[in-house]
Formats: sequence, structure tokens, C-alpha cells
Amino acid sequence: MTFILLIAFTFSFVDRQVLNLLVDPIRADLGVSDTQISFLQGFAFALTYVLMSVPLGRMVDRFNRIGIMIGGVVVWSATTIGCGLSRNYTELLFARFGVGAGEAALTPSAWSVLADHFKPEKLALPISVYLMGPYLGAGLAMIAGAQVLDWSREVETVTLPWIGVVAPWQATFIAVGLPGIIIVALLACIKEPARKGRVSAEVPAWGEVWAHMRRHSRIYLALHVGVPFIVVMLYGLQAWTPTILLRVYAWDLADAGRIYGVVALVAGSAGVLTGPFIARFLQRRGRRDAPMLVAIMGATLATIALATLPLQESGERALICIFIASFSVTLPLALITTVMQEVTPNDMRGVVNGGYVVTTNILGLALGPTLVAAATDFIFADAQAVAQSLALVAILVGPLAVILLNVGRRAYSRFDGLAKP
Repeated sequence: MTFILLIAFTFSFVDRQVLNLLVDPIRADLGVSDTQISFLQGFAFALTYVLMSVPLGRMVDRFNRIGIMIGGVVVWSATTIGCGLSRNYTELLFARFGVGAGEAALTPSAWSVLADHFKPEKLALPISVYLMGPYLGAGLAMIAGAQVLDWSREVETVTLPWIGVVAPWQATFIAVGLPGIIIVALLACIKEPARKGRVSAEVPAWGEVWAHMRRHSRIYLALHVGVPFIVVMLYGLQAWTPTILLRVYAWDLADAGRIYGVVALVAGSAGVLTGPFIARFLQRRGRRDAPMLVAIMGATLATIALATLPLQESGERALICIFIASFSVTLPLALITTVMQEVTPNDMRGVVNGGYVVTTNILGLALGPTLVAAATDFIFADAQAVAQSLALVAILVGPLAVILLNVGRRAYSRFDGLAKP
């Protein structure tokens, strides 16, 4: 079950992130700016992802979670194919709205299902495996996109059955949307687990959920606001690294995507799997606040790595900073997810997880790519300054993440465990 959810999450990120390596072909074809592309990368996806996350989270607390995930896969796969059928910027924008709406169904459902399948003390590892999805997906998207760029140098158009003539970047979207058929079949093999730890058959009222979150406001502030500031760095890094290697270090874009794809896959997966081991090491030495402490470590290391990125004189040295940042931002993510299930009663998890998705994407996905693009266009006014823009964003949001996580760390160390299932 865990690996089926990992496959679904991985392909959701392939569909989401393949756009990042197709920036220049799309710009050339549709005649759009970096800022307009950043809206496709961030805002267009995040808007519907955010708007649908809490309502879908509420549905997760009430209805069959496997069915909700299957519906989400159908929607995001169909609209990813729709991206490939788009003939202008407006059509592509609305297709990205659909991708965001469909993908909003997956994470609240998956986390809730995992929390009912595993005991709290064993939850961190399956959550870690599931959370490898974004980094496997981003890496595969970069590698696949690089192959498309090589292909596009040989052919200007592709003729597809029933569809007709499309550009290589359009064919890529269609290709990465088609595996949704297989994912739906795999999800249909998962049995809906019994819900554990519910105090009644009724779903709590909104007021009860809000009252619980207020009682533990410092923990939730760290989870729902502090962590998203880390994600700002993550999405800014994922969105603009291939372009940095192209513009600043004059790398071939296909090579940049292929190499960064491997870096994202290895470093991101290693980070999300390493975090729980570091936390257990600290817990054995009496640190009850270990998950939050690891999150602070990750935010600090990522900020330093990205702040020093513009100082690197070669693409190879820049990749060292990118590797460290990619590893560091993922260190706390499985731990933070596990903490959220620990401090939240079962019958509130869908809504609380959905709220986390909202804040993560408002601050992370919507702002990460766009803040970098806006700094490039309006502060530095120089397309070659994209590395400086990413560093500036990290210097602004990294310390905010550390401050908020430290507030949550102190509260979590005193958490009495009453919300445990």
C-alpha cells in the first residue's frame, strides 16, 4: 500500500514539475515572459490546489479515502493531457488549474490512510517512503524533459493519432499524463482501512477543529507557517535550477535538466529518508523536540547553501550548493508530517492536513517560483541574475522558518500526548 501511494505521489510530481524544464520551449512557442511562466509553475497550480485542499480534507474525514484519491488521479491526469493539447497561454493556464485541483485530493487522503495502517511509533518510515515522491517525481520530470529537449532539436513537430500535429513540449505533457490509467488501477487494489482513535461516528464541527488547533497554536504555527517557508526555498530551487545552469553557467539546457534531475532525485530522497534517523538518534539522547530540531537544522543549512550559490564560479561548484540545499530542505518533511498526525485527533486529520497543504502551497508553491522571477525581473532587472534572486529569497525566508520552528519546538517538547490515537 505504501509503495502504491508512493507511485501515485511520484507521478503527481512528474505531472506538476515537468513544466520546469520546458520553460524555454514554451516561452519560444507562446511568446511569454519569465513572470508569466512562473504563474504556470506556481500560482495557476497552487490556486486550485489550495482552494480544494480543505474541502477535500473535510471529505477525507467523512467518506471513502481511496475513492477520493482515485477521483483526484483522474482529474489531474486528464488536465495534464489538456496541457499538451493547449494552443495558447490561456488554455495552458486553465489546464494547470485542473492539475492543481486533482492533485489536492491525494496528500490528505494518503496521510490519513497511512496513519490508520501504522502505529504512531512506526509511522515515520512509511511517511518518509511516501514523501520520496516529490523528489523522485521532480528528478524523473527533469530527466524526461531533458530527453524531450534533445528530441526537439531533431524534430519541430510531432504527429499523434487522433490529435494531430503538436510541439515536442506538448507531446511531453500528453505522455506524462497517460500513466494515470495505471495509477487508478493500482489504487483500486488498496482496501480502505478502519479509522482508529475516533471518539464518535460524527465528524467534529469546524469550531471543534479550530479550538483544538488554538490549544496547540504554537505547534501548528510551526507546522502550518514555519515549514512552508522552507518549502518556498524548495520550490524556488526546483523551478529555477535548470535555468540558472543555462543562463549563468552556459550549460546546455538538456544536460542541465538531466544532471539536476539526478541531483534532485538522489539528494531529495536521501534527505527525506535521513531525517527520521537523525531524529531517532537525538531522541535516544533525551531530545523530545527532535523532529522540530531537525527541521531547524534543515532550514539553516538550506539557507546557507542557497545564499552562497551566486558566489560559485562554475556550474560544478554551484551543483554542490544545490545538492546541499536539496538535501537540507527535505530533512524535516517526513518528521513534520508525523508530528502533525501525532498532535491531531483522527477525525480532524483530513482538515488539518488539508490546511497544511493550503499554507504550504500559498507560501511555498505560489511564492517560491514567483518571488525568484519577480526579483530577477524587477529588483535586479537582469535575466542573468537568477542565482542572486534565489539567494535573496532564501535569505529572507530561511530565518523566518527558523524562528517559527523554534517557537513550535518549545511547545512540542511540552506536548502531553493527549491527541495520540
